[in-house]
Amino acid sequence: MAVNNPYTWGLGRRKSAVARVRIKPGAGAFIVNGKPLEIFFPTLQNQQRAQAPLGATETGGSYDIFCNVNGGGITGQADAVRMGLARALNTINPSYDEVLRDQGLLTRDSRMKERKKYGRRGARRGFQFSKR
Repeated sequence: MAVNNPYTWGLGRRKSAVARVRIKPGAGAFIVNGKPLEIFFPTLQNQQRAQAPLGATETGGSYDIFCNVNGGGITGQADAVRMGLARALNTINPSYDEVLRDQGLLTRDSRMKERKKYGRRGARRGFQFSKR
């Protein structure tokens, strides 16, 4: 039994942030966690970062975008949304692959926080040495 689902999904990750992005043809609404993009990402830099795939593929007002994002900080969440949106656009139209890949929008940024080691204060910082 086939279900007629108008949405296309994309999953994006960055650091510890995970974004599930759904897109469908529409008027250009961009909703993140139930809020408009401008309210959820107050800084212009993060708004542009999240919308980068739309600019790269020149599909600005042709899709409605709904994102659920959690974990990490604001910038990591914006990058996760960017990757999820790029993956969803690539699923809809595989000819976008070259444009998105050239701008690095489909590449997962694998840098993560280094784990804390025992006998140290952080990942690399030791405890302060006291001679006396």
